[in-house]
Amino acid sequence: MRLTSLDFFRGFTMLLLISGGALQYFTRAEFEGTIIYSIFYQFTHPEWEGFRFWDLIQPFFMFIVGVAIPFSVTNRLSKGYSWANLTYHAARRSLILILLGVTLMTRGSEFNLSFQNVLAQIGFTYFITFILIRTKPSIQLTVSILFIILTEILYRLFPLQGEQPYILGRTFGDLTNQIIAPGSRGNWASFNAVPTAAHTIWGALCGQLLLSNFSGNKKLILMVIGGLAALAIGYAITPFTPIIKRISTSSFVFVSGGWTILAFVISYWIIDVKNHKKWAFFAVVVGMNPIFIYLLSGTIQNFVLRFSEPWVNLLFSSWTSPHFINLSLLILAWFIKWYVCYFLFKKSIFLKI
Repeated sequence: MRLTSLDFFRGFTMLLLISGGALQYFTRAEFEGTIIYSIFYQFTHPEWEGFRFWDLIQPFFMFIVGVAIPFSVTNRLSKGYSWANLTYHAARRSLILILLGVTLMTRGSEFNLSFQNVLAQIGFTYFITFILIRTKPSIQLTVSILFIILTEILYRLFPLQGEQPYILGRTFGDLTNQIIAPGSRGNWASFNAVPTAAHTIWGALCGQLLLSNFSGNKKLILMVIGGLAALAIGYAITPFTPIIKRISTSSFVFVSGGWTILAFVISYWIIDVKNHKKWAFFAVVVGMNPIFIYLLSGTIQNFVLRFSEPWVNLLFSSWTSPHFINLSLLILAWFIKWYVCYFLFKKSIFLKI
């Protein structure tokens, strides 16, 4: 069984991530105060406290990986793989993802054991979720909540300075960065891999629910209840624990997890329940090659801009604005990335780890 909605959701998330700055173009200072600035402002992260749409990209990824795990396990078991084989595969995949993520975050000769990159965090949460997959759903849910509670306790017990646990640059996340990733920038905490494991576990719970014998309506209802419950908890604790994505506070994990579940429910309902699949193709082709486009997005963009910028400027600079030219180049690079994924899809070429 393959979920088209999962491929779409993965591809949609990747399309957002590989926009190459096109979605953030109108958040430049010269557009501040305009309606278009207010709209595209949602495609940026808050400096510290707050919540915007762009904060959902990483939770989407973590959740998607979780949903896929039960399907992958079921498929491999049906082909005769043993649990030992599956465990080896999961451990190898996790290690590769962590190494890729850490390598991408390392600058120059200074090595950092940084888990700020989404690949490294997925590598960490993937194996934990796989190990839990044979336990009862109640145990999986309990473990995910314990990860969040542990994070809350550590941030409150070990602030970097003073007694306030959520001061910019003075948190337990900054303390762990100093120890394992001293070259970290932007106050993104490597410790985020621990609380965001909940997103991957919740994804696996949804995946197991979708594979169950429950009716389609019951599956939808249970996922909606789960999403709404996470939102209710997250927003209820914000007076005590602010929503901060950079350190994945407990309120952030619940709120972003709740919105992620509901977003997936909408995707699943439209595409797999109502069977409206044709329109989703544009994202599915990207969702089938997520590792490839994630690793090579920057390379493709640089190549496209290097060879197209002189010609675009020659043809359009005399009669249009620099903003039009710059945005057109970014959109062109975005389209080429999609087309590369489309080409690979048509040739049945898929990069897997």
